[in-house]
Amino acid sequence: MPHSRRNFITRGGIAAGALAGAKAVAAPATTARMPSRIKLGTQEPTSAENFRRFQRYGVTHVCGWYKIADQGRLYPSVDELKAVTDLAARHDITVAMTDTPVGRGAHSALMMGGNGREREIEALQLTIKNCAAAGIPALKYYLSILPILRLDRVAGRADTLYARWDYARAATPEGEALMPRRDQEELRYIRQNYSGFNADLFWERIDYVLARIVPVANEYKVRLAQHPHDPGLAPAGIAGIPSILGSVEGLKRFVALHESPYHGLNFCQGTICENLPDPRTQLFEVIKWFGSRRKIFNVHFRNIRGARNNFVAEVFPDDGEIDMAAAVRAYRDVGYDGMLMPDHIPEMQAGQPARTEEMFTFAYGYIRALIQAAESQATKA
Repeated sequence: MPHSRRNFITRGGIAAGALAGAKAVAAPATTARMPSRIKLGTQEPTSAENFRRFQRYGVTHVCGWYKIADQGRLYPSVDELKAVTDLAARHDITVAMTDTPVGRGAHSALMMGGNGREREIEALQLTIKNCAAAGIPALKYYLSILPILRLDRVAGRADTLYARWDYARAATPEGEALMPRRDQEELRYIRQNYSGFNADLFWERIDYVLARIVPVANEYKVRLAQHPHDPGLAPAGIAGIPSILGSVEGLKRFVALHESPYHGLNFCQGTICENLPDPRTQLFEVIKWFGSRRKIFNVHFRNIRGARNNFVAEVFPDDGEIDMAAAVRAYRDVGYDGMLMPDHIPEMQAGQPARTEEMFTFAYGYIRALIQAAESQATKA
């Protein structure tokens, strides 16, 4: 099964009927609704129980998680992928993409180099091929060295916690000590094993991988969706690792390499906002640039407070800088027809029940309403 963004796997207004002045005018019962193009999606774990819950709240498409039976095998078999698509089909759910841990993090040979690189490239190639055989049209991946870094959690709405990031503080020993222990250990490993690593070498290794997987994606018509490096960093990066896919300009350079309709982005809106000095005003032009070029293959639809180098918190979708209704309209207007999915849902404070499903359910309802509002406005126009 593939990993979530934080963990490896072993595996306008908001409502369409908003009041105009003092009166609300109901749409005629015969008003035609546009066929849905944007889909409500998720990357929660794959299970029959979860699929029933997705049905309940209008989730129609998923990034499916698979299970690899053989220890040490880096790619899923066709049968392992079909087990996911068959389960989804029994619940009227579409598996629109899947995920891979290959290439993610400092221990991957793809970025480190060495003897294991060709084995990992072959695993990516076989994953692409097997996705095509199983009817899964896209693969999300993350060529990276640094983990997804955060400092700590701050009090959110009611009894919730929001994650935060401060680049200047994180670059100090005191700030690094606030990070989760696993991230502190990963940074120590990076300092020990990536001495002298620079941006040119980083781009060279990314190009080497793309040259070997994009042609396979072209052959099998499976879209490759790279996730931006999260969080956005100054060019110097952190722990000696430069930031190359943690800026909009870096992502533009990335999608231009080995140009293909099957080479694009898992467009994490939260990460993009973390990369912008003023996300409140700048996000929409970024959506237009990548969306008009058909480089947005999936959207992690989340909100933040703050901006580049210092976002105060990763928040509920209705509690941040971004006009999320306007964002949905921006995706609609560039012809995006993929998934909008919740991501980085807030946590509960210590001593409270986890209630993760409740957090996701709130996000599903919110996003579904925004999609329907955008469709309704387009129909009336």
